[in-house]
Amino acid sequence: MTIFTATSRSISAGWSKYVGAHSYRVSATSVAVMGQPAFVIFNNRFVLGTITSLLPATLYNVKVEVLDGNGNVLAEDQIQQITTPDIPLNIKAYSKTSSSITVNWSAVPKATGYVLKAKSGRSVVETVVNDSSGTLTGLQPYTLYTISVQSSNTGGNSQPSMSVETRTVLAAPVIHSSSPNFKTITVNLEPVSQAVKYSFIIIRSDAVGNKIKKTITSTNVSFTDLEPGTWYTITAHALDASGIPGDDKIKEQITRPHAPESVRTVLTTDPMSTSLGVFVTWNASEGTTSYLAVPIEKSRHVIQNCTSRSTSCIISPVPCGTQYNVTVVAYNDAGPSDATKPTEFTSIPCSPSDITIREIHSGNLTVSWSPSHLTDYYTAFVKRDDGLEVMCNTSLTSCSFQSECGFIYFISVFSYNKVGQSLPGNVLNYTTAPCCPTHVKAVFVSSDTIEVKWNPVRGAEMYETKAQDASSAVSCNDTSTVCTLSGLKCNTIYNITIYSYSDIRGFNYSCQKRSITTGPCSPSILNITKVSPSTINVSWQQNNHDAVYKVFAFGKTGVRSCNSSGSSCEINDLPCGAIFSVSAVATTPEGKSLPSYSLPLETAPCCPDSFSVTQITQSMTNVSWTEAIGAQSYTTVLESAKGQAKCHTGENHCLLGCITCSTNYTVSLNAISETGLTSVCNYKGYSSSK
Repeated sequence: MTIFTATSRSISAGWSKYVGAHSYRVSATSVAVMGQPAFVIFNNRFVLGTITSLLPATLYNVKVEVLDGNGNVLAEDQIQQITTPDIPLNIKAYSKTSSSITVNWSAVPKATGYVLKAKSGRSVVETVVNDSSGTLTGLQPYTLYTISVQSSNTGGNSQPSMSVETRTVLAAPVIHSSSPNFKTITVNLEPVSQAVKYSFIIIRSDAVGNKIKKTITSTNVSFTDLEPGTWYTITAHALDASGIPGDDKIKEQITRPHAPESVRTVLTTDPMSTSLGVFVTWNASEGTTSYLAVPIEKSRHVIQNCTSRSTSCIISPVPCGTQYNVTVVAYNDAGPSDATKPTEFTSIPCSPSDITIREIHSGNLTVSWSPSHLTDYYTAFVKRDDGLEVMCNTSLTSCSFQSECGFIYFISVFSYNKVGQSLPGNVLNYTTAPCCPTHVKAVFVSSDTIEVKWNPVRGAEMYETKAQDASSAVSCNDTSTVCTLSGLKCNTIYNITIYSYSDIRGFNYSCQKRSITTGPCSPSILNITKVSPSTINVSWQQNNHDAVYKVFAFGKTGVRSCNSSGSSCEINDLPCGAIFSVSAVATTPEGKSLPSYSLPLETAPCCPDSFSVTQITQSMTNVSWTEAIGAQSYTTVLESAKGQAKCHTGENHCLLGCITCSTNYTVSLNAISETGLTSVCNYKGYSSSK
């Protein structure tokens, strides 16, 4: 048994067919209200039936009984189901916005919620609320909707209420506004479909003063006699043919500012660039976000202007020796104000030009320049690079100063009039002859390289370092105070001279020289002679003066060496079965040479640590031994007066035949390296058995 549907007055139930059934009795008994149950009898062809005349929002026991022809109950089943609440009444709907409709109705007893529906053509908008009032949103503007309400509880939704028709109001217009001058705001609307009139309201955004309202058929309107630089709130909406207002659209608009007043100018120095500028000030204009000050030459030429968010700014740089008119314009979001009346100012004289410096006599500098228009007098400043500064004031066009060698002099000249000092002109410099480098020292010396370092000297722009011996010279030019001379001869005395240089004076050739000897030459090994299995004699060519030589033998077993101031030395205690690389190094007071080219050295293999002879038969003997360092193969010999037995093998054992019984043999083994070096190893004699 299942419940198909439930309304406020009926319940529909379904059941499966019962074999042998004559009819079915469907009854509904209220759980909470006493009384006779409602029932309906259906013949055996039905499997679905509806019980009516029930109470709304009431819980019922719904029973299906299977009856035979005598009315006896063959089987039964039951389930509980609640009816839905009553249909809502007194539906009222209205629209206050273009995208929503608000609906009110009388509350339905025992309803737990309500379903609101708005339908327009194929479009259906639905929402669920808990109270007897709700708002449908997401609707289209100025559209007629059919509104209905259903009450609901756990049993489902009631039947829809009587529908009402309501139209959404007009959409809000799109506002475009501007301020053509400081006391006017112009408003333009984009037309709204179905609108016949438009309503405009404007009021100061701070709510000071009265609001102005206009309702017209046009989409354009202007509001005049407004306050300059003031924010206004504009509200506009469209009205339909019935005079019903649509959605409001609100926009903020500011009027243009009034032109600033009391503009004043003062010559000053721009702290950002140290160039001359004009400090311009004015009174604040209401509602202004920025100001623009524009200087205009009397020939109507506009120079650099300046902007500011405060009531002052600096126009910089300003050309010298000229008169200007300055106007100021105020700006805000609406645009610029009218320009102020021009304010006049005059700039300072120009800096002197064509400045020249001459050293007519050694130790004396003469500075001269061309005259500058509107100048009363000149001041020449001469500053030396060590900080010493002198000056002279003159109404003439030249000044003389004392000078010293090895310095850079910076010269600048200013002109003055009643307005003030000229802007700084070009700063010229004059360099006297550079001095010789001091504290010259060799910081690195090798067999073919000398690195020389010295202290910098005043006036030097570059240095030339020259190394010269009896037959050749090597030089380098650099701006740094260090020079590396390479490609020199080893173990050779060079005269090193460092000359300072400037573009104006050239080289100073009066600098002193000093002698430096290069590092020793690399030895050349002539021969390696084996004195004994563990000793070698190494000889080389002596190619250095006052040098000590050291010979190294490098191998996996370690390093062996010997020293000599002559042309040979011996290296002892060389291990057997080892490979060495032999090279030599020369040492002088100037340092060490590079190692000589290496020569290979191999010592003879070692003898095995143990050796044994075992007689297998009367005529056969097995000889075995441990592996020897450096050996690749072995030759074993058993020798007597009657003859010898011999074998050559790469293993560490071998069988010797033809052994004569009762004979004494001498035993020896030769260990042979990969290159053929052989060590003869003698062991205790051996006597064969009888």
